[in-house]
Amino acid sequence: MAESGGVSDDSKEKAEQFKNDANEQFKAEHYGQAIELYTKAIELNPNNAVFYANRSISYLRTECFGYALTDASKAIEVDKNYLKGYYRRASAYMSLGKYKLALKDYEGIYKHRPTDKDAKLKFTECKKIVQQMAFQKAIAVEENKVSVADSIDVESMQVEDKYDGPKLQDGKVTLQFMQDLMECYKNQGKLHRKYAFQILLDINQYFSSQPTLVDISVPDDGKFTVCGDIHGQFFDLLNIFKLNGLPGHDNPYLFNGDFVDRGSFSVECIFVLFGFKLLYPNHFFMSRGNHESENMNKMYGFEGEVKAKYSANMCDLFTEVYNWLPLCHCINKRVLVMHGGLFSKDDIKLDDIRATERYYTDEIKYVFFHTFMSIKQPMYGRSPSKRGVGCQFGPDVTRRFLENNNLDYIIRSHEVKDLGYEVTHDGKCITVFSAPNYCDTMGNKGAFIVLNGKEMLPKYTTYEAVPHPNVKPMAYANSLLSLFG
Repeated sequence: MAESGGVSDDSKEKAEQFKNDANEQFKAEHYGQAIELYTKAIELNPNNAVFYANRSISYLRTECFGYALTDASKAIEVDKNYLKGYYRRASAYMSLGKYKLALKDYEGIYKHRPTDKDAKLKFTECKKIVQQMAFQKAIAVEENKVSVADSIDVESMQVEDKYDGPKLQDGKVTLQFMQDLMECYKNQGKLHRKYAFQILLDINQYFSSQPTLVDISVPDDGKFTVCGDIHGQFFDLLNIFKLNGLPGHDNPYLFNGDFVDRGSFSVECIFVLFGFKLLYPNHFFMSRGNHESENMNKMYGFEGEVKAKYSANMCDLFTEVYNWLPLCHCINKRVLVMHGGLFSKDDIKLDDIRATERYYTDEIKYVFFHTFMSIKQPMYGRSPSKRGVGCQFGPDVTRRFLENNNLDYIIRSHEVKDLGYEVTHDGKCITVFSAPNYCDTMGNKGAFIVLNGKEMLPKYTTYEAVPHPNVKPMAYANSLLSLFG
């Protein structure tokens, strides 16, 4: 049997079949299955750059940007003349916000193919991004930066006589207002800008006075609900309230980050969540996720949606609010809830989190970034994150953290799960994801967790996606995403 590069012809033939099967799975948007099949092809023939490049784009589709970058680099290592490898690596760099490195790859492709319109377009657009960022950095003077909230004059905003939507009562959120707001949004109505800005200013003032880690007490006979990512899926958010009841003093909730982006009803989601937070400040809680940030909002739809429905200065105010969101919540001193997960070192105590200054921009690196970007893994120890940011942590890391802080278990979100939740690390690490049929393509269920104050044992409710108006996910996303994807 003939061999080339240590790989037999038979292995090459089988690898090609796996690749072809993987391509079919990819076309059907079954990216997990595609990744498994490309992996089998690579195991049989690790000398084919196409396999790595194809698995790279599959990882991009599942937001495993770190893995996508590794595969694209491997494709280039196998065949330095394989241009698709450079395309894939540039896309991974773009997804990770590493625009200068992406530009370097696009520049190389464009120089190699100067008459290729696609290569020229991507190089030109990426260059614009890098130049724009350089300009913004040059004109930014952080020490003299004025608060966006201080520049908003709500009193000067007039409510037109023809407006018949929800109205704040004496400038305050009431239960009637929340009911009217949800009904308005169900009918695809819009909250008046005056009331929208008032909610943002009030919530900004509230969150700025809150600690980085919020302690929550649930009475022995009380219930407490934890929800994961919502991602702008407003009608699925309403379904949670239908299944589990509206928030209230006797029905407290915690929403664990990623309220916006991707789903095209993010504005509706965030104003309902902020409204309930203002109505029930001690019984409704919100943690910051990785999508509560300026850079993510620019790419994945929230900024575009806010500009379409309101204005650019409202986008800036949202960013200011997000920077004040708490990072973690500790329930009854027994369960820690954060968006991403645990840390890259073992000696972190809850008091360290409490002492952390959380107000920062996307450009500032800080030690607790892991709280909304880390990912759990089945094997022991730590490893680089498949997202390319933060780390992956194993069951031993979880166990040591819990022992060091006298906790029972952790709840996190940040990852799509087929059932809407997943229990790992010997029951000590629970993932909850509350956006069913994520992006209208993933086919997953959503879930939420209900805890009893005394036992603190998690009980899971799962549900399917509900119909929504004909507005596709990512409708407001930056056009560069489709360009570079």
